[in-house]
Amino acid sequence: MPARSRLFDRSLFAERPRPRAIAAWPHAHWLAVGTVCVGAFLGQLTASVTALVFPALQDRFHAGLAAVEWVALAYLVVLVALLAPVGRLSDLVGRKTVYLGGFAVFGLASLGAGLSGSLGLLVACRALQAVGGAMMQANSVALVARGVPERAMRAALGVQAAAQALGLALGPTLGGLLVAQASWRWAFWINVPIGVLGILAGWFLLPRTHPAGRPARPAGQDEGRFDLAGMLLLAGASAALLLALSAASGLPLPGWAVLVLLAASAAFSVCLVRQERRADRPIIAPGLVNTPGIRVGLLLALVGYLLLFCPLVLGPVMLSGAGVPVATAGLVITALPGAFALAATLGGSLLPAGWTDAVRCRLGALGAAAGLLASALLPVGPATAVPALLVVGLGLGLLLPANNALVMRAVPAESSAVGGGMLNTVRSLGTALGTALPVLAVHLAGRGAGGRGLLVLLALVALAAGLLATATARPGRR
Repeated sequence: MPARSRLFDRSLFAERPRPRAIAAWPHAHWLAVGTVCVGAFLGQLTASVTALVFPALQDRFHAGLAAVEWVALAYLVVLVALLAPVGRLSDLVGRKTVYLGGFAVFGLASLGAGLSGSLGLLVACRALQAVGGAMMQANSVALVARGVPERAMRAALGVQAAAQALGLALGPTLGGLLVAQASWRWAFWINVPIGVLGILAGWFLLPRTHPAGRPARPAGQDEGRFDLAGMLLLAGASAALLLALSAASGLPLPGWAVLVLLAASAAFSVCLVRQERRADRPIIAPGLVNTPGIRVGLLLALVGYLLLFCPLVLGPVMLSGAGVPVATAGLVITALPGAFALAATLGGSLLPAGWTDAVRCRLGALGAAAGLLASALLPVGPATAVPALLVVGLGLGLLLPANNALVMRAVPAESSAVGGGMLNTVRSLGTALGTALPVLAVHLAGRGAGGRGLLVLLALVALAAGLLATATARPGRR
């Protein structure tokens, strides 16, 4: 290796080991899990806070809801496109390096978002924020799955899911308080100190993922060309689909644009499948996707996050239409992610030890279906919404950690970053659809009928997910 290349590798990309005292501690892996939880918390806090500031952004920028929702969707489109490529990059330069860099990018973009003077600039800062988010999320599952003993994987993934849920739970309440007491800008500035904390914790507590001055892959191994075409096709397919939903939700585009965008999304998707089959290093590895356990697990992950985010976006709208104050609505919505955190953290220890992860997936999906159906049929109000949302949260808290564990166990160790990237990609797609569909339902049928109709549809989707988990479960599969 040339001297300049060695210097560049050592100064920028060489990962520093943990202090010896930390590395020698028998439970040091839990410190690493805690550091990953900072990123998980930050990402989900951003998602749920953003939904609560939509009305303030509409007033500030004199824009409709279909336009303002792109403050959330721009982040998700970029995130979907970058998660898998960043997973590949992490294999080369180290997961710790990329993960810590993600905190830096995320914090700087959050600072810019809070300073934005126009909706376009805010959307651009959110897109840049997604670059940092991708650097964190693409490595989070892999850092947990390969950094803890096998016996602790389910618990570690449950703790990570609980950190995500805590971010979701605090978002509605915190967003309402920030908008009411300070400004919508603080919904983005709050990320800056959390990002600094993540950098400091990761520097000292995360283990080195490849030795200093040594490439992550064996010398001379053919790494193939980066799949730029696949990344662009994935971004095009997801962006076209979300633009179509936004156009149908009131975005000022011609009526024919919806059909054109849907056709473009389908065309991009077909081209993406063909591209990934012939790419040297595909973004979405067909060999992994075509594995039955992984394929079903990715589908269940998408459905799970769709079910999680639709009520978070739809709930405040329906409660507001029923005359519930914004601050109260935020507290009511907190019941869902709060119950999710409880189930994700304690579900493994409270349920019978003989219950496999496949069984937990089935029970979780069916519980979520029951809660969503109750939300659709009962009168809208805090007294009815809180119990129903608790049931939904408990169900999803069982489903998602168990499903993540099943997927990561099925992924070979050498492909853990790619597998984690794909898992995060479908999670982001589910989140994006969960953000766009409520706006579409409310636009087409109003807060009452549109909201109830969407909740019934979500209940049917959750029921189908439970049946899918049942049909694909095999004896001995954990």
